[in-house]
Amino acid sequence: MLRSRIDAAIDSARSLAAGATFPLPDFAGWSRDEWLGQVDRLGPTLSRGLGWDVTDFGRGDFARYGLCLCTIRNGRVADVDRSTAQTYAEKFMVIEVGQETPFHLHPRKTEDIINRGGGVLRVEVHPADGVRLGSGSTTTLVDGIETRVAAGEGILIRPGQSIQIPSGVFHRFWAESERVLGGEVSAINDDDNDNVFLEPFPRYATIEEDAPARYLLVGEYAGILGS
Repeated sequence: MLRSRIDAAIDSARSLAAGATFPLPDFAGWSRDEWLGQVDRLGPTLSRGLGWDVTDFGRGDFARYGLCLCTIRNGRVADVDRSTAQTYAEKFMVIEVGQETPFHLHPRKTEDIINRGGGVLRVEVHPADGVRLGSGSTTTLVDGIETRVAAGEGILIRPGQSIQIPSGVFHRFWAESERVLGGEVSAINDDDNDNVFLEPFPRYATIEEDAPARYLLVGEYAGILGS
């Protein structure tokens, strides 16, 4: 992805949040230099993967396949055995019309995908047959109500609604006719190890530096942390 396209997506996401009166954490507005100037004290923040993530899933067509999101709280897998561990995560997402987050599953994480405003969100779920789409149905929760969803059935999630995605279930989603201010509340988010894509997409975008970078992305944290 072009760096200029990434930064423009973040600008747009911040404007959407402000217009919807959905305040984001201060770090969502930090410049790249502000992040890098505080690395000594931000180790726990970086290791939790808090911050902006803009990806085209390696497809090179952000309008068709992509997502802009900000992880605003998250625990650490390394801490899960501690009684005081943070065991949950939350994301703010901007889902554009026809912009698909492609089929993937999480072996460990259960999540709620939330429509916080805007248009209608279409979500499809499939049982897994190994690393392929399975048949049958998935029993899940839509607004806390037990719902059986046939493989490939499109569930329309309207503003204020949410759908639970159980661990081990393939799912994909996109906005139908108007972009969606989305959210995710889940168990600890581990994008490096808990994503299985139906097709072997890279999780993070390959970036072409066509302009000076204004924001720092979660996918760049490993280089800063030296891991």
